[in-house]
This record gives sequence, structure tokens and C-alpha cells, in this order.
Amino acid sequence: MLENLDVVTLSRIQFGLTAMYHFIFVPLTLGLSVILGIMETIYVMTGREIWKKMTQYWGILFGINFVMGVATGITMEFQFGTNWAYYAHYVGDVFGTPLAIEGFMAFFLEATFVGMFVFGWNRMSKVAHLTTTWMVALGSNLSALWILIANGWMQHPVGAHFNFQTLRMEVSNFGDVLFNPVGQAKFVHTVSAGYVTGATFVLAVSAYFLLRKRNSEFAIRSITVAASFGLAAALSAIVLGDESGYLAGENQKMKLAAVEGAWHTEAAPASFNLIGFPNQDTHETEGAIKIPYVLGLIATRSLDKPVMGIDDLVKENAFRIQDGIQAYSALRVLLKDPNDKVAQQQLSAHESNLGYSLLLKPYTNNIIDATPAQIQKAAEDTVPHVAPLFWTFRIMVACAFFFLALFAVAFYLSCKRTLEKKWFLVVAFCSLPLPWVASEMGWFVAENGRQPWAIDGVLPTFLGTSSLATTDLWISVSGFVVFYTLLAIVEVYLMIKYIRLGPENT
Repeated sequence: MLENLDVVTLSRIQFGLTAMYHFIFVPLTLGLSVILGIMETIYVMTGREIWKKMTQYWGILFGINFVMGVATGITMEFQFGTNWAYYAHYVGDVFGTPLAIEGFMAFFLEATFVGMFVFGWNRMSKVAHLTTTWMVALGSNLSALWILIANGWMQHPVGAHFNFQTLRMEVSNFGDVLFNPVGQAKFVHTVSAGYVTGATFVLAVSAYFLLRKRNSEFAIRSITVAASFGLAAALSAIVLGDESGYLAGENQKMKLAAVEGAWHTEAAPASFNLIGFPNQDTHETEGAIKIPYVLGLIATRSLDKPVMGIDDLVKENAFRIQDGIQAYSALRVLLKDPNDKVAQQQLSAHESNLGYSLLLKPYTNNIIDATPAQIQKAAEDTVPHVAPLFWTFRIMVACAFFFLALFAVAFYLSCKRTLEKKWFLVVAFCSLPLPWVASEMGWFVAENGRQPWAIDGVLPTFLGTSSLATTDLWISVSGFVVFYTLLAIVEVYLMIKYIRLGPENT
């Protein structure tokens, strides 16, 4: 089976693996950077040395994670040129802009102030060092902002147009790219998830100290910060995740239908499948337990609008493919005569569906003369794999509500000054891996739910790859897996080492 993987599949596997590895480190960087700012602010305001010690200790763990994040993140951007050359050529003018800004505005800012944070304790005043710490947090969040603006454009391409003379997508309104509602929603939701990760990490490690009956004063204060910060972050992640669901209902109906396992259009008020077993062969979700009204509220913010199912969306996409053929036909004329006014008008009228016509390329070399059967096959290709999306989404949501309950209990016990209950400490410690599970599930839903598109509705994934041999890809995939696995092992080893040492020995 593995030997039959093609260039597209291997390219997707490589980028998916490197992205998932990289995202092990990103959420913790986002969360810990803000927690460090909170702790050091309390130190500057109160002058109590324990808060300085807390900032320094959690800062060591932050630094380890930050270095690993940089090491895994730099290589990812190069893959757009090495493995996704046509993607970079076709949409590089739009997609590359926020990534370039991220490098200059955010990454260099963050990297510079991380050094000042680590080495500046005895070289700067309290206020100056506090400013440095908050600049690290600002840099981390700005980095996420620009990357998610780029990713949001992949999900909902706005502010750009197709130039038939260059055969590329070009920016027409950078303001639309910047304030893309999908990109903004992804940013606040992802950052909130990162804050949950940082709070859970601090909570779990502090619970470990209390279970070992050591560093009690340090651990209780750390849990107090994590509980309040984590509760706010968990609430934000859930609310902002709901906003992402609404935007998917507006802009990515197929993704929403797949996540819901909705094969047939749900009449208003649409019900939500709490659990079930999607069957891609029978186009049914078997054994579904439904919650009335919920899907309608999430997807349409109403109780009187239906939610389209996969089967009807396939029919709609078949029409869009037929319409896109008109744009493709006009484009062929314009390649021979760029001044043909009739062809220009035809392309302009049908340009929004040009990408859909490209879905026919695996089935015919002559898109203009595609048969109804070929159009139907291409339309069916717009359905992603439903079962993995259905279950990963529900794992993510279950984790989100668990965190809400966990931090609510932690906040309550903190207010009552009864944090040292063993049952709570065991649950808190065992919850440590869950934010990473939720984050990885979220990214899987976001990226796999967009398939078969690299840029939703614009560029099919299979057209975006470089001209590489499968042997080259096997070598690079293997190399990345080995290298990134070693980095993950080093991260875990160093984290465990410094957690066991504790704040008194670091």
C-alpha cells in the first residue's frame, strides 16, 4: 500500500507531519508567554521575590519550548518552494505577503526579546524587564496572527483576483486579506487554545509538585494564576469556536456538513448529531443521537434556515464545475488573444468558479468537452473523508468542555484555599496531554476538512505540488520524521529534567 503513494499524497503527508510536529510547541509558547507576563507583573507590583522566582522557573520551560518551536517552524516555510512549487507560483503574491510580514514584524521581535528576557534579569530595571516579557508575549501572538491570516485566506480567499495575463492570483485589496473574518476567527480561537495549553501545563506541573509535597507555596500560587487564566481562555475557546462554526456555515458548507456527518439537507431547525457512525458508502450517519436546534444555531444563527447536506452540496458543486468550464474556455481564448473583449467578459462573469473546472483534470485532458459523468466524478471529489472529521471534531469539543470544568473547579478550590485535594491534583496532572490532543484534532479538522482544495474553491491540492520523484519525497519524509522525533524527545527530556529539579534547583 505504501509503495503506491503518489507525489501529491506524499507531499501532503510530509507537510501534514511537519505541521503537526511544529504545533506541539506553538500552543505552549502562546500560553506560557502571557502567563510569564502576568506573573512578572505581580512581582513588579508587589515586590515579592517568590513571583520573580516563578517567572524565572516557568521562563526556563518556556525557553526550551521556544527553541524547539523555532527549529521545527523554519523548515515549514521552505516546503512551499520545495514541495509545493506551483502553489507558491499561483498564489505566492497573496499567501506570501502575511508570511513575510510575520518574519519581519513578529518572529524577529519575539526572538530578540526572548534573549533579553533570559539574560536581562540583572541588567535592566524591573519595569524594563517586565516590558521585555510582555514584548515576548506580543511577538508570539503577532506571529500567530500573520500565519493565521495566511491560513484563513486558504480557507476563504478574499481580496485577490485571477490575472489571466500572468496566470496567477494577485492581491486586489490587502485590507480584505487582513480583515478576512475567517482568518480573524481562526486567530482568536487558536490563540485561546494556546492559552488553555499554557494554563493546563502550569496547572499539571504544579499539581505534580503538590502531590510530591514540595514547593507548595510556589505551586499554589502558580495554580491560582493558571486557574483564572485558564478559565477565561477555555470560555473564549468555546465561544470563538462557535464563531468558527458559523463562518464555516457561511463560507465552507461542505466542511461543516462533513464535520456534522450530514448527508442530507437538514430542514430548519437543524439538529446536531451528537454521536453517530458516518458511512461514506451508504451516505448515512448510522445510530445518530441528535440534539434539536443546535446545528441551526451554530451554522445559521437562526431556527428558520436549513443546513445543506453533502448530497445537495455535491449537486451544487457539479453546477459550479459546469459554470467554471465557461471560465476555462474563455481563458484558453485569452491565452491566444489577450485583447478579446468577449472572452474577457466571459471570464469575468464565470471567474469565481474557474477553480472548480480544474477538478476535472484527473478525468480528462480536454476540460471544455468534459462529459456529465466526468463532471459528476469531479463533484464527488469535493467530499472529504467524513468519518475522521466527524470524530476528531467531537474529540476536540469534548476536550474543550473538560477544560472548562477543570478550570472552573480549580478556580473554585483556589478561592476556597483548598487546592491540595488529592483527587483534584491527580485529575489535573493526568490532564496534561489533553490540550495537545485537542489542538492537533482542531488542525486536522481545519486542514483536512478543506480538501480537495489547497485554496478553497481556487486551487485543487493535486495541482499545487512540485515536479518531484516519489523517491525524493520518501527520503525527505523519512528525514523529517527522524529529525522532528528527535527534537520531540529532546524537548520531553529537558522538560522532565527541569520539572523534577524544581524551582529550588534551577
